[in-house]
Amino acid sequence: MADTHLNREALSSLREIMEDEYPMLLDTFIADSEERLRVLRKAKDTAQIKETAHSFKGSSSNMGATRLAELCNELEQRAEQKKLAGIEKLVGEIDDEFAFIRPLYEAERQRSPAG
Repeated sequence: MADTHLNREALSSLREIMEDEYPMLLDTFIADSEERLRVLRKAKDTAQIKETAHSFKGSSSNMGATRLAELCNELEQRAEQKKLAGIEKLVGEIDDEFAFIRPLYEAERQRSPAG
């Protein structure tokens, strides 16, 4: 089931490429995601939502967070079209998805002690 949420092949590739830096990458992704969620929860203007959703989409995609990247892409598109009706629900879904995958990344972090 986690496959729709997490692309483990992408994480394996990152682990091989990053080697000793991989745990730091995981920590950074979690911290950055939390910060982006804080911004999205408070954001009122479409430019800020679009910019934050775009960067969140990119990092999620790079980190193999497939569903999170899809949701951020949807949010970015809606902000670009200035269709903000119901956007709180979408931000809520992004929030829920991160809450779901965060423990997966934390478990991955535990398996990868800092070098």
